[in-house]
Amino acid sequence: MDIKNEIKLIKKRNIKVEIDKAWETSYFRKFIIAFLTYFVIVLFFYFAWLGKPFINAIVPTIWFLLSTLSMEVFKKIWIKYIFKN
Repeated sequence: MDIKNEIKLIKKRNIKVEIDKAWETSYFRKFIIAFLTYFVIVLFFYFAWLGKPFINAIVPTIWFLLSTLSMEVFKKIWIKYIFKN
């Protein structure tokens, strides 16, 4: 393989990596997961005959959102103080 083709392959891979990273850190992804989490918990509460499934499923869903949204803060702390290259 010549250098130009190798560079094209590397650029193509870098674009894919950037897209994957953008998806992993997107708020859209987090809210989709939160919605699915809420839906599954509602189903569980409903079929387990637990009271008020639509209201009680909000608590774990909000906890999930708060935990994922705060991860960026912990990541910065980890990079600064623990991951010292």
